[in-house]
Amino acid sequence: MSERPRRQRLASREAFRRRLIGTGTLGLVLIAISLAIGVAGYAATEHLGLLDAFLDASMILSGMGPVHEPKTEAGKLFAGLYALYSGFAVLGIAAIVFAPVVHRLFHRFHIADTDEDPRS
Repeated sequence: MSERPRRQRLASREAFRRRLIGTGTLGLVLIAISLAIGVAGYAATEHLGLLDAFLDASMILSGMGPVHEPKTEAGKLFAGLYALYSGFAVLGIAAIVFAPVVHRLFHRFHIADTDEDPRS
């Protein structure tokens, strides 16, 4: 493996800022889509108003748990599946948003690839 990546300079602050804005925007879009799915699901399965459906969806997406106890079988099934989805979605969105920061730290501290020969 060549030494080229270790010798590359860090991206400029402007390039880093653009990457952060891009991943942050993508994160916000994914959160909005996830909330829309939750609102639609709660409104359809539990017949909640939009504000109550938003409240339950945002509480589950943030990890706090639902406010209204599901009454219907469809609502219970949706709430369980949405809670599972939300757990994975939050982890994935956080990974996307913080990827430029982690990459910059690895690059700054010259974290070696595991494929490199340690003797070189």
